[in-house]
Amino acid sequence: EGASARCRRTGRTCHRSRQPITLGPVSGALDTIFGGNLDWLFWPPARPHPEWAWLGHIPFAHWLVGAARPRVIVELGTHIGASYAAFCDAVVRHGVAARCYAVDTWAGDRHSGAYAEAVFAELNAFNTARFSAFSTLLRVSFDAALEQFSDGTIDLLHIDGFHTYDAVRHDFETWRPKLSDRAIVLLHDTAERQDDFGVWKYWEELRQTYRGFAFEHSHGLGVLRVGEHAEGPATVLFGDMAADEANRIRERFAALGETPRWMARAFQFRAENERLRARLGQSR
Repeated sequence: EGASARCRRTGRTCHRSRQPITLGPVSGALDTIFGGNLDWLFWPPARPHPEWAWLGHIPFAHWLVGAARPRVIVELGTHIGASYAAFCDAVVRHGVAARCYAVDTWAGDRHSGAYAEAVFAELNAFNTARFSAFSTLLRVSFDAALEQFSDGTIDLLHIDGFHTYDAVRHDFETWRPKLSDRAIVLLHDTAERQDDFGVWKYWEELRQTYRGFAFEHSHGLGVLRVGEHAEGPATVLFGDMAADEANRIRERFAALGETPRWMARAFQFRAENERLRARLGQSR
């Protein structure tokens, strides 16, 4: 997930507010997103962990896969797999005919810290059990993985690797030829401006060329329309909309993002309770 290591260590709240999950009247872009089948609102996170900053964007990932129906999904920077599992889970639940690829060395970097070998081993076992029919983990560098994809084939690219300006620019530019004519690109940490994080700066530059939509919660997520022929309900994010409507979309997804965060916290408490009960049983 490649988000701020500081937030992972401290578990600080990454949301501006806890909005109640009420839909209310909808129109325009809101109607496209929230006016149809809302099953995705209630899907739990496939990989719950209370300290991973991407949890707040899982409901959006669930909606986006169904709205864009990508044929090939590639994630650059996966770590424990919260975002990647959300994409894969949505592929299954929406019945999308997609191939998914997670690219990571699973070694870590200066922002995320070093990863224990167990991180990859556990994720690999999870992926094999749940998504092996269409999902592949590529344990290589981003650059090394390029040769495994033909030009013009990737419909959804999620960039969440090293977060300096130079790194994210390099990732986008080197993977740009691999994107299809209907491609959407996600960039995480667009709201992070601490230390040497530079995704926000590159996002602002990309917006001079491409249409996009930015969420501010959970460290920020930029959604970029790169393909000239992007289609489906997902394109509603890239049209002209009033500032009030855009803010309502942001507020609703921020509110929805609270649910997987608290579900992950409950999962942690339950696991800790089981460990304590086991220790108490052993001491008797």
